[in-house]
Amino acid sequence: MEICQFGQKAYDFIVNPIELDARINILEGSVRSGKTIAMILKTLMLVDSGPKGLGVFTGVSKDTIFDNVLRDLFDTIGRNNYNYNRANGELNLFGDEWKVIGAKDEGSEKFLRGKTIAKANCDELSLMPERFFKQLLNRMSVAGARLYGTTNPDNPNHYLYREYITDVNKTTGVNPMVKVVHFELDDNPNLSEEYKMFIRAAYSGVFYQRFILGLWVIAEGAIYKDAYNAALLFDEYGSGGVAECPQGLFGPGGHIERIIGIDYGTTNPCVFLDVYDDGDTLWQRKEYYWDSKKEERQKTDEEYVDDLIGFIGENTNVSVLVDPSAASFIAALRARGIISWDVDTADNAVLDGIRMFGSMMKRGKYRIHRSCTNTIREVTSYCWNEKKSLVGIEEPIKANDHTCDAGRYIVKTKISEWRLTQ
Repeated sequence: MEICQFGQKAYDFIVNPIELDARINILEGSVRSGKTIAMILKTLMLVDSGPKGLGVFTGVSKDTIFDNVLRDLFDTIGRNNYNYNRANGELNLFGDEWKVIGAKDEGSEKFLRGKTIAKANCDELSLMPERFFKQLLNRMSVAGARLYGTTNPDNPNHYLYREYITDVNKTTGVNPMVKVVHFELDDNPNLSEEYKMFIRAAYSGVFYQRFILGLWVIAEGAIYKDAYNAALLFDEYGSGGVAECPQGLFGPGGHIERIIGIDYGTTNPCVFLDVYDDGDTLWQRKEYYWDSKKEERQKTDEEYVDDLIGFIGENTNVSVLVDPSAASFIAALRARGIISWDVDTADNAVLDGIRMFGSMMKRGKYRIHRSCTNTIREVTSYCWNEKKSLVGIEEPIKANDHTCDAGRYIVKTKISEWRLTQ
């Protein structure tokens, strides 16, 4: 193992003897900064010379643990050195017993009950429910027990930051129970300068501060202020008749998918967005926006279905993504017997959706037709709820969010993470 493979911070963390590590060890900072590979090799040291007893891998879910940690771990050690049952989470590493446990919500702590744990590998610590994390620590009663975790920064009012990362002795300036190693992009020598420039361009706003600069900062202000700019706007033909979008984009063979994103509303506005994906960029061609308060008339689900049929037009080769809470509207669509559409509920992961939608705009990969005035108005005025951010809860203000919701449904459901960094 050569230092240049990992960078000095990662190397120092990997080779430090287990018994000299803290009870809680946290690698935090930028994405792609070398945290995960350092943790994989530390895990192998845990297996070899760590405390004896049950080990636990935790993360948001078993699938994310496999994707983020186990896949690379298995590739590193080879098929003959592990046995993993994805159904029950039982894992044997070189004869060492481990359990893979998802921690998606506060109720997940029940999966820790009754266990005596010697070591833990925690993926995406900031996404771990507080009750689960503290129950895990309570269960680590074996002499010399060690917990190792990775995380990107979050809200500075997060329990992990307040109670573990920055809770230090006022005299010594350290917490002997916790060791924190901060990573930045430059700590990973395997990244080229070109790639680092590229990935810096993939994030905006609070996500840039956290995922690139590695800062624990509050989400505040306009959500897309660093992502949106007037260059994202287009017409089929601009001044002087110059094309502002690919020729034939909206016709047969000009795109790989046409997507209709729907944010359903009755008393709130109901929005349809018509978006074309050419495999590189999403082009929002038009919008439907019915505000029942402004119009002083609330439409029925049947009327919305009629409006959607008219909005889609004759080319019904579309994928329709509907607000997952719109049960009555989805039922009305099905009752109408429309079988030429691919109708599905959208992925409503709010923060991830905001991050991805912002990244697409920041990179110029989500373009908006100039006629979509409601989208332009809302994208430029959509804001974080600063009062809730102060107590560690991050969510947007429920205003000027309807086209933004429909847009993030499309991006979060249809665009894979790799497209954000290509």
